[in-house]
Amino acid sequence: MPAARESTLAFLAEHRSQRVEAITDRLVDTIVRDNASYQASSTVTRDDLRHSCHDNIDRILQMLRDALGQDGLPPEDEPIYGAARETGRRRAEQGLALADVLRSFRIGGRLIWDDLVVEGESTLDAAEVREIGTLLWEVVDATSGQVATAYHHQELTLVRADEQQRAELWEGVLGGRAREPGFAREASLLLDLPADAELVVVVATELRLRTAEQALAPHATAWVRRTADVVGLVALRDDSPREVLVALDRLASTVEGSLGVSSVLRGLSAVEQGYVQASLALRAQGKVTGLARFDDRLPEALLLGSPEVASRLVERWLGPVLALAQGESRALTDTLLAWVASGGSATRTAAVVHCHRNTVANRLHRFTELTGHRLADEAVPVDLDLALRAWRLRLAR
Repeated sequence: MPAARESTLAFLAEHRSQRVEAITDRLVDTIVRDNASYQASSTVTRDDLRHSCHDNIDRILQMLRDALGQDGLPPEDEPIYGAARETGRRRAEQGLALADVLRSFRIGGRLIWDDLVVEGESTLDAAEVREIGTLLWEVVDATSGQVATAYHHQELTLVRADEQQRAELWEGVLGGRAREPGFAREASLLLDLPADAELVVVVATELRLRTAEQALAPHATAWVRRTADVVGLVALRDDSPREVLVALDRLASTVEGSLGVSSVLRGLSAVEQGYVQASLALRAQGKVTGLARFDDRLPEALLLGSPEVASRLVERWLGPVLALAQGESRALTDTLLAWVASGGSATRTAAVVHCHRNTVANRLHRFTELTGHRLADEAVPVDLDLALRAWRLRLAR
């Protein structure tokens, strides 16, 4: 090894042992004075900043000497980059902008270089100084790269943790935990919704969240995409839900599928109930598109909530009819649907199914023969109405 190189290496080793503290003090003062984000930060204390600056200056000077000694820059996974990685991780955690962190590293590189030039003026020859300058910025660049990598990794970790927290909070709200005052306050803060506001719950199988937010503005909303559905909470601006329902109706006309919407409920503590209502309304809607309001589908919701009762109603009132050949079965069920919808009027039923009034009477008589249930004019049995609704729900699955 040439004598000049040996002299340079000895100088760098002594420089590292003698000058780290002084360069650190100068760097901390410069960062605090010139980097406004550090001035404004309440999480990066001066002691924290000094510790980071000290460790990184020490490692940079060590890597500079090693690189000049023909070892080259260390691989990216070497422990010597630990100080840089820790700086990136902590600053991401503390919310400092990456650009400001990297700017501080550039300032540090310049101060290290200035100090090397001053201290080595009488010791180093010009060729050695030039090589030190080239290698120093390679070391600073490599170190800054480690800072950025660690910063982005921690940022992603924090985002994932936030997403996990948000997902857990949503599941708690939908599961009824918002009945606990403490949980309701936490949910209110994270979802940015008043804890006691009047609201409706919206459920869809698929929905673009940005589109939904825009359609419901200026109402306060919160949305979550889950595995099986999309759920939204919409706070009312006044005592009437009309404005929200009009907006939801417009939104429903622009999406594939349907939107289920609950009745108006009071506060986050009622979201579990609202989610059940909106989900039942959506199921009751079947394959029909548009807005499905829970308040408009109470009988269907009742049947969906009691599947055994629904099945028994279909069996007792429609079982023999559904067992007929397809043509006759279809004619009878169409007639029964029209007869129930017309309030038991044979005349209005005939107009709907396009046949003579006597044909309607014959079909109703046939129904009585098959099931044993007598039907009187203008008197629709509630059980038959529910049975037909249950049967249609079954078809819509």
